[in-house]
Amino acid sequence: MSEDADDRREDGGHTDGRPGGTSLPEELRALGRGIRVPDVDGESMAERVLARILAEHVPVPVAEPPGRWARARAWARRRWRALAAALSGLLVILVLTPPVRAAVADWFGFGGVAARVDPTATRAGSPGAGSPGGGAPECTGGTGPLSVLEAAARAGFDPLLPSALGRPAGASVSADRRILSVCWHPDGGRTIRIDEFRATPAPLFYKTIHVPWESARVHGDDSALWFAEPHELRMLLQDEDGKPYEPVVRTAGPTLVWQKHGELTLRLEGEPSKSRAQEIANSTP
Repeated sequence: MSEDADDRREDGGHTDGRPGGTSLPEELRALGRGIRVPDVDGESMAERVLARILAEHVPVPVAEPPGRWARARAWARRRWRALAAALSGLLVILVLTPPVRAAVADWFGFGGVAARVDPTATRAGSPGAGSPGGGAPECTGGTGPLSVLEAAARAGFDPLLPSALGRPAGASVSADRRILSVCWHPDGGRTIRIDEFRATPAPLFYKTIHVPWESARVHGDDSALWFAEPHELRMLLQDEDGKPYEPVVRTAGPTLVWQKHGELTLRLEGEPSKSRAQEIANSTP
């Protein structure tokens, strides 16, 4: 064997009859070094592969339905916007329309009694329609006549009785048991009546008066109201099932309205003198 063959055998090379004496492994290595695959090598491919892995394995956040408080806040915001719009509209009406502004401003609520001053209204006729002597109506409406004890049992509270009027002639309770009325006949004919009920934001008595009311003083409190002239009175009552029925409309005489500790509203009707009406009211417990 020649020296060249011995050298090739020592190097582990094999020509396999290829021209130039190049071995197959050398050609493959050279071919591999020369091949370039477009858009595969470098950091750009690694970044794309990583992005795809993250997209496939990381869940996309799903919007959860709003919780109770979130829904409540959203509802409150909507209601506030609606209320603000309504108030803005009302303010525009009040500013631009003087008659409407005057009518709204002259409404006054007092523990279940609402009064509206309307100078253009027709003056009310004689007070106490159907009552003797032109005083307040007799205590026969609703459930009556009753004794004071019977009326208190039906209404669920004890009425405040003025000592200045003496012994009551009778009492009655409205069908819905909200209003307890007590009557007196101080001079044997004229009727003085006191309506008592628990103070409530919702009016039970609506008064339309021709002249404004006056302030009065009862038990050292100047918040009482004196209605000097006859006026229209509407009473919104309910039946025994709690359903409202046709309101009672009549002409009321001079009336004094006051409250006891903000819990009980009292309405004295039938005494034409303001000073005497205050004296009667001050004689209640």
